Amino acid sequence: MAEEQVLVIPEGRLSLLGNFSGFRPFCAEAFAALLDPQYMEFRPRSTVEEDPTFKQLIPYVMLQADVDGSTHVFQYQRGKGQGEKRLHSLRSVGVGGHISKEDASGEDLYRSGMLRELGEEITIGSAYTEDLVGFIYDDTSPVGRVHLGVVHRLKLETPDAGGRESELVDSGFRPLTDLKAKLDELETWSQLCITHLF
Repeated sequence: MAEEQVLVIPEGRLSLLGNFSGFRPFCAEAFAALLDPQYMEFRPRSTVEEDPTFKQLIPYVMLQADVDGSTHVFQYQRGKGQGEKRLHSLRSVGVGGHISKEDASGEDLYRSGMLRELGEEITIGSAYTEDLVGFIYDDTSPVGRVHLGVVHRLKLETPDAGGRESELVDSGFRPLTDLKAKLDELETWSQLCITHLF
């Protein structure tokens, strides 16, 4: 099988977001500049996973719903078959993954990739609204230094969503209060989302 070619931007483009590590609120102007085709390219995943001079753009989609008046968030545990071995067994509130070369056939390759990843990983049986709410860059870990997360938040009318992949273990909605009480069980990006968005 041919190796996956993933979307990357040069490290210098991070300056569009200002110097930050952690979570930064969404900025439409900066996002549009990040997606300037002049600076985007596809590279073999194996070469960029250890190369921080390129940042892989990752849509990171959170699902939330109100249940009996309290906020619940979709979460799951990453199985060992998921692509990023450095995140195995951690809990996550974000669904998504790499934008790959196959997504370039659509008019908007970023959105095509985001929707493909969402459709591969979960089913959603509820109407929802969508907002772009932030960026995540974590330069404190090897996996964080090669990825730039774009955080989407889907507010579902009902908590009707489930994991499609067997690698999304123990998936479902949990009360936000429970997730806040067990932040140390979450991967870093999820900790940042729970801390900054709620």
